[in-house]
Parts: sequence; structure tokens; C-alpha cells
Amino acid sequence: MSQQQLQQLSQELQEIQEQITALEGEVENIRTEQSEVDEAIDALQTLETGSTVQVPLGGGAYLRATIEDIDEAIVELGSDYAAEFEQDDAVGALERKKETLDDRIEELEDEIDEFESESDELESQAQQLQQQAMQQQMQQMGGQPGQDDE
Repeated sequence: MSQQQLQQLSQELQEIQEQITALEGEVENIRTEQSEVDEAIDALQTLETGSTVQVPLGGGAYLRATIEDIDEAIVELGSDYAAEFEQDDAVGALERKKETLDDRIEELEDEIDEFESESDELESQAQQLQQQAMQQQMQQMGGQPGQDDE
């Protein structure tokens, strides 16, 4: 029976580790998005009307473009919505977006901590079951006749 329990604990531990790995991947994706937001904030704060920039087209292709009006920055708001902002307001919108990303990372890290605690608890249970199984084997071996040294 304890072998079955060990297998079940092992499966649960594997599932928890997979969830932790998925959450860590999500945190990494959010950190990448945060870096992009930081770059956008930096660009908005340093660029001026008339500046020349490279605009990504996708697939690694870019075009050079001249900024006609820095106060016509379009910022994604989420859920496929975007809005036009003046320069300072665009920076503010991006900073709020970054704060939202920070909050999401904190939530995910809390989830990771919970899964890691659960994993530690299950590992402890598995060790206890293994010790009990070893003790039972030792008792069975010691209690059988004909096991004396010659």
C-alpha cells in the first residue's frame, strides 16, 4: 500500500513542478514585457518631434520614420484597445501598465511560493513513507528464521 502512496505522491510532485515551471515561464514573459515598457518610456522621454526612428514592420524588417508630433503617441491599454496620448500622458499610461505587470508578477510569485510549500510537504510525506517501508523490510528480514550467520 505504501508503494502506491509513494507513486501517487510522486505524481503529485511532478504535477506541482510542472505548474511551478509554467508560472515561472509566465513571470519571465511578464518581465520581458516590462523591459519593452521601460524601453518605450525611455523613448517617449528622450525623443522629440522631428526625431528619426526605426519602426518595426515584423519579421525583423524596419523602416526609418520621422516623428511628426511626439504628442500623438498611441499606447495599448489591453484587451486589444489603444488610445492616443500626449507625451507625458503616454509615459503615465505606460508606468501604470508597468505597475499592473509588477502586481501580476507578485501574484504569480505568491502562487509559486504556495506550490513550493506544497511540494516540500509532499516530499516530506514521501520520505516518511520510504522510512516506514524500510523499517518494515528490516523487521521482516530480522524476524525470519534461518537468517543467522554461519
